[in-house]
Amino acid sequence: MPIVDLSAVPHHLPTLAAWHQAEWAYLNPGENLGMRIARMQAYLQGGLVPSTFVYEHRGQPVGSAAIVASDMDDRPQWSPWLASVFVVPEFRRQGVGSRLVRHVMAQAAAAGHRHLYLFTPDQAAFYQNLGWQPIAEESYRGSRVSVMRALLASGSAAES
Repeated sequence: MPIVDLSAVPHHLPTLAAWHQAEWAYLNPGENLGMRIARMQAYLQGGLVPSTFVYEHRGQPVGSAAIVASDMDDRPQWSPWLASVFVVPEFRRQGVGSRLVRHVMAQAAAAGHRHLYLFTPDQAAFYQNLGWQPIAEESYRGSRVSVMRALLASGSAAES
């Protein structure tokens, strides 16, 4: 099951946008599916930031993870961010999410980034198991979130 850049499989964009809208619309009040699709067009331009990676099974998307310059309005000084890690329910607990996160970490490290940031309302333990450290707990857009950071060493964030 390969991980591919969304720019190589742009026909998956509407599917990913629908997943992300269903999962995280509450964090982006006022943004509808059409707006999300339009915003995600930036992932098709090439280059690492921003980009989205798609985990495929038999040519169909089953998960995604993105790297973006900023994912929290009130933390613009921190960059880049891991974002939009999503796995369809029937593929959860099979290592898909871990592989996607490690892939993004490896891409960021290879590009020379020393840190990667994320926020999560409910998956801090998952990320801690992958080496992420909590750096803040706060309210963001009406939800309690954990803000986390991964220290990247060039070449050490191996994919698996």
